[in-house]
Amino acid sequence: MSGQEVLVVQHAAWEGPGLVGRALEARGIPWRSVTLVDKVAPEVPDIASLAGLVAMGGAMGALDDAQHPGLAAERQLLAASTEAGVPVLGVCLGMQLLAVSLGGTLHSGAGREVGFGPVALTGAGIRDPYLYPLCVDATPDPSVVHWHSDAVDAPPGATVLASSVQTPVQAFRAGSAVGMQFHLELDHPMLRTWMDQPDMAADLQAGEAERLAEDAAARFPSLVPRALVCFSAFAEAVESWRG
Repeated sequence: MSGQEVLVVQHAAWEGPGLVGRALEARGIPWRSVTLVDKVAPEVPDIASLAGLVAMGGAMGALDDAQHPGLAAERQLLAASTEAGVPVLGVCLGMQLLAVSLGGTLHSGAGREVGFGPVALTGAGIRDPYLYPLCVDATPDPSVVHWHSDAVDAPPGATVLASSVQTPVQAFRAGSAVGMQFHLELDHPMLRTWMDQPDMAADLQAGEAERLAEDAAARFPSLVPRALVCFSAFAEAVESWRG
């Protein structure tokens, strides 16, 4: 891969790549993290230097440019990387930024989803290398972690991979780019870090912290290994892209 690395764009210190980073490291793929969100004129890397691009979650809206001026540059980077065929992965806010950058519509405050809940994989989702490992016992409705209130329409030409009753577009693919509204990158240590953050804890309603902890104890032993297989598919795409 000749010096190229995966760029991980973070919007909060605690919302790092998690299992995405672990999957990349398992294949010996270098990655680094940057924060662009609040910079008026962020230094955006040349796409030719990227082996892949990952955009993580955050509390702001995908179009909150007035408060977070770096979002505009991030959307441009996401769109240009997708157009160039770079493997791109967007998670939660990262998915929303990706969708908007490709012509999708943002729906602010569309409906709150916090905690474990099922997503229904579409036929395309079941066949997609990033999502098929989530299927267990032939069911296309894996339970994953949600933490959002905004939603997006899939961008023109994209394929919807997963949905939920509350959020019709839970995952989509547009060429080399995949967006996931849910938080597949989490494991026990990362979730505990989230719960220790005052901003995250303040976002929870009565009883939700306890339910999250109980559901994580029951579901992570099965979900984390499958998530690593999902992100290994992204790592494989990175290897194939840059050779």
